[in-house]
Amino acid sequence: MESAAILAGGRATRFGGRDKGALVVGGQTILERQIAELSLVTNDILIVGVHASDRSHAVQALAGAGPAAARVVPRTITDAVPGCGPLGGIHAVLTEARGNAVFVAACDMPYLNAAFISYLLGLTREADAVVPRTQGGYHPLCAAYTRACLEPIARRLAGRQLKTIDLMMDVRTRIVTPEELDRFGGERKLLANINTPAEYAGLAALHDHIM
Repeated sequence: MESAAILAGGRATRFGGRDKGALVVGGQTILERQIAELSLVTNDILIVGVHASDRSHAVQALAGAGPAAARVVPRTITDAVPGCGPLGGIHAVLTEARGNAVFVAACDMPYLNAAFISYLLGLTREADAVVPRTQGGYHPLCAAYTRACLEPIARRLAGRQLKTIDLMMDVRTRIVTPEELDRFGGERKLLANINTPAEYAGLAALHDHIM
């Protein structure tokens, strides 16, 4: 069995603290879009770092995410080791997931698709972590991890070594190349994310071209 998770615990300081999963892209919130695609791959979806008061938003997103998503209700969890950023979120995911392999995505990536997610999960048969790498570097928040990463992550959390990309030195890592990304829409689309209001405006302007 395989699982999938959305990391929604960031403070979004460059976006004024707004919930980036609630941003609308192409008529749907990013969260709705993500749940719809993840639901085509697995029935075990986790949303990590959501405060209790936000859980209703995650459930409401299912209503607009299409028939497939309507059969999957995401589980919401919090970090077991608080204050450790994305690495703490990945640790929580691997601890709570029902599957041995988990696809992990940041909450601000609107153009993920099921075929790409399935491809990354499939590659975990030969590696502990499957991570895209482009000229911009590693993309560990659009990647797949197995339970073999749990112990190395726990050691890093205990030592407050919290840079997610440094985990790649501790585990068997399969790099996903830009050429592989091209099979599923290309890095510009798959790895698009939103950090600032200006990036959100730019993505909205480019939406029709990316799609």
